[in-house]
Amino acid sequence: MVDRNFSLAVLALIASASPAMADDAPIVVIGSGLEQTPGTPAYSATQIDREAITSSASGRIEDVLSSVAGFQQFRRSDSRASNPSAQGVTLRALGGNATSRALVLLDGVPMADPFFGYIPLSAIAPESLASVRVMRGGGSGPFGAGALSGTIALESAGPETLGLFNAQALVSQRGETEASASIAPKLGDGFAVLSGRWDRGKGFFTTPEAQRSAASVRAKYESWSTSLRVVAPLSDTTELQVRTQVFRDDRVLRFKGADTSSEGQDASVRLVGRGDWQFDAIGYVQARNFTNIVVSAASFKPTLDQYDTPAQGLGGKFELRPPLGEKMVLRLGTDWRRASGTMKENAISGVTGAVTARRKAGGVNTDLGFYAENDVTLGAVVLTGGLRADRTTIADGYFEVRNNAGALTSRTTYADQSDWTVTWRGGAVVHAGDVVALRAATYSGLRQPTLNELYRPFTVFPVTTQANATLRNETQKGYEAGIDLTPARGVRLSVTGFDNRIEDAIANVTIGANLRQRQNVDQIRARGIEAAAHLESGMFRFDGSLAWTDAELRNGAASALTGKRPAQTPRFAASATVGIAPAAGWQVAATLRHVGQQFEDDLEQDSLPAATTLDAFVMVPLAGGASLVLRGENLFDKDIVTRNSGGSIDLGSPRTLWAGLRFAI
Repeated sequence: MVDRNFSLAVLALIASASPAMADDAPIVVIGSGLEQTPGTPAYSATQIDREAITSSASGRIEDVLSSVAGFQQFRRSDSRASNPSAQGVTLRALGGNATSRALVLLDGVPMADPFFGYIPLSAIAPESLASVRVMRGGGSGPFGAGALSGTIALESAGPETLGLFNAQALVSQRGETEASASIAPKLGDGFAVLSGRWDRGKGFFTTPEAQRSAASVRAKYESWSTSLRVVAPLSDTTELQVRTQVFRDDRVLRFKGADTSSEGQDASVRLVGRGDWQFDAIGYVQARNFTNIVVSAASFKPTLDQYDTPAQGLGGKFELRPPLGEKMVLRLGTDWRRASGTMKENAISGVTGAVTARRKAGGVNTDLGFYAENDVTLGAVVLTGGLRADRTTIADGYFEVRNNAGALTSRTTYADQSDWTVTWRGGAVVHAGDVVALRAATYSGLRQPTLNELYRPFTVFPVTTQANATLRNETQKGYEAGIDLTPARGVRLSVTGFDNRIEDAIANVTIGANLRQRQNVDQIRARGIEAAAHLESGMFRFDGSLAWTDAELRNGAASALTGKRPAQTPRFAASATVGIAPAAGWQVAATLRHVGQQFEDDLEQDSLPAATTLDAFVMVPLAGGASLVLRGENLFDKDIVTRNSGGSIDLGSPRTLWAGLRFAI
């Protein structure tokens, strides 16, 4: 848990630092990292503002991100009714397994779980964010070894956005509750933000009525998170940012006793310098855990108890920007990440309930990266290019089995692996007047296999998926071209065509009846078009996006996978939101979202039908800073199939109506 003395020490630092500079010139504390460079627009990107973030129908960050063309979770279900280990996120239909292929950063810190690679979505409260930036395509900047399909950068809000006090509480028609609050006082020239959120509910039946048994239960959930973020100026150009967070999530999936939990304790320290020699330095530590009980769909008894999966993440980065003039921005940096963890589980007899085997597995992954990137402005043209080198290691891997009495029956240790990989990216933006911007980019990327993929087998009844300690790094190459139009004030239009491919892609490959194994396949190739539109005039606002992607696996002429679409990958997805603000404090928004057909498996045998949903959000100001909030999810009450294993189906969220109050001062 977060050390109380540590938090008090940080507050004391702010209180002591600020008065010392009280007589100096006014100090502006920003609370974020360094600004985007002029070459950033060369890569396809979408910015989500706070109004869109805080007006989603579900109040979940994955719902917010689903409005972005090409964003995809491994499964369609949200973080109230899915296994956390399936919460991988990716972009551009470069999916196929549950690990994130997109780099997700919160205030510059990678959020992926050190063992599994999933994103703890329930720990990210949208109401605490100021903005979200989604950049597609391989990355070579800081922590770029995780940006195989793109980067999702989340920025926390400060007092200017949140106000001194902000809170909301809602209840659904099923009696589920959502409550959150933040207090953001200014402390001298700095500030602090203390926030918390608590969600709980009995959930809904993920199992269709025709397939339920006496053991079928609702997807009950309870999650909470709390964070403290403090920002203090150390000089007129340098600020210290410290963030700590504690979270926990408990869920029940499908059957009674199929309990799942995830938890984390994260802390980070950041120094940002905005003087002539700009710099950004980050250090972070993460302690995570995961538990899971698998219940047989045949006997309805526990068959596996993954009772402990402690994992640790360590890392940091340092980036320097020398003063080279207004027309050149050079970034020089290095970053390092270390992920370690241990899986501990007991196999259980579905007949007697006795433990039949006690298994442990784990290892250590590290990544040391060096990067350089330069943007050059030549009148209406901006050129950008970057080079990155990564030293990746996979070490200390093992898998052992003991009997019920604890006696060792087998132990396998795996050979260490290490490699140097060079990736790159480059692009250009041509500003053809004030209305048109033409852009083109090419890039490459890298992702290490996770400890989960290397060492942890798992079962989603009736299919067992084996781990594979010989997996190689995934690499990506791609290019894109696009046009951005701003024909009038409040109007933004963009279209991007792209061709991306992942080589040595890790996929769950069928090797027998109800048996799969994680393997490197030759290639996943995704070619497609993304489009986005933003229109804002007076009280009216429209945001729309669509992605059409032709994605296929290639694994040699003799492979049954060749020509197949990657698992869980739609060909078409679209989202459209219409918003109206008829008066100050009023918000009315409706979102129509469509996701095309997907396949559960690599052989395209089990289909997940297309789904179209309608969501709504209404906020009406009352008095004294209070507002009435009404939300509606899946108003058509559409059956959303999130899993189909040989006809055994799970469903996503049905129609859900929320009502509550929001208060801000």
